Amino acid sequence: MDNLIKILIVEDNAIIATDLQILLEEMGYVVVGQAVSYEEAIPILTSEDIDLALLDINLDTEKTGIDIGRYIRANLNIPFVFVTSNSDKPTIDKAKEVKPNGYLVKPYEKSDLYTTIEITLSNFNEQNQQIKKSKNALLKDSMFVKKNHLYFKLAYKDILYVEEIGENIEIHTKESLNYMVNTSIDAFFKKLPEGIFYKVSNTVLVNINHIEAVNERDVIINQRMIPISSEFSDFMMDLLGP
Repeated sequence: MDNLIKILIVEDNAIIATDLQILLEEMGYVVVGQAVSYEEAIPILTSEDIDLALLDINLDTEKTGIDIGRYIRANLNIPFVFVTSNSDKPTIDKAKEVKPNGYLVKPYEKSDLYTTIEITLSNFNEQNQQIKKSKNALLKDSMFVKKNHLYFKLAYKDILYVEEIGENIEIHTKESLNYMVNTSIDAFFKKLPEGIFYKVSNTVLVNINHIEAVNERDVIINQRMIPISSEFSDFMMDLLGP
């Protein structure tokens, strides 16, 4: 394997957990931790870089592996597999509610464990790629921003400039509609297409297509004069030529 797969084991039987870890490591996986309960599992899930969780369903605590699966499904984007000795209909029906990526019944062979892990990871990665393609197709030329409890679709070409104000940014558009978003300008900048938007200072980025005039100290967009950094000034002067 080129990239080591990191796995969390949630199993309240210490012998079974140790045997499982030995099998996983023999197959080339990395076990990032073992947990015996929901309370132990959640901190590991939220602090470690995990590719897959193997969850026993019946734990010797009030909360079960299904509760852990429910937490993962609601808060994390990682696959999980139930590894359990329970294959009765009521248990399976409860497990189905949280949509596990796999279900492996004890006792199992080493080959069954390997096959389950590899198929689970393959399917999960393929689904993620499909979701990513769908998002890219939907938002190829635009993004959604929130205003007055609604999300408005905003075309990138309609953004004039963005300025950071305290812990928020204000997006200025061609239609003279401003959108206040609770994020930093650096985080917002990363979401924008390359080659169109440039940071002209630590607190302002502009759509280069809307620049009306420029000198060594300022750019003018929508009749507003915006101070610029020396780095951006040099960039613009190079574009303008002699």
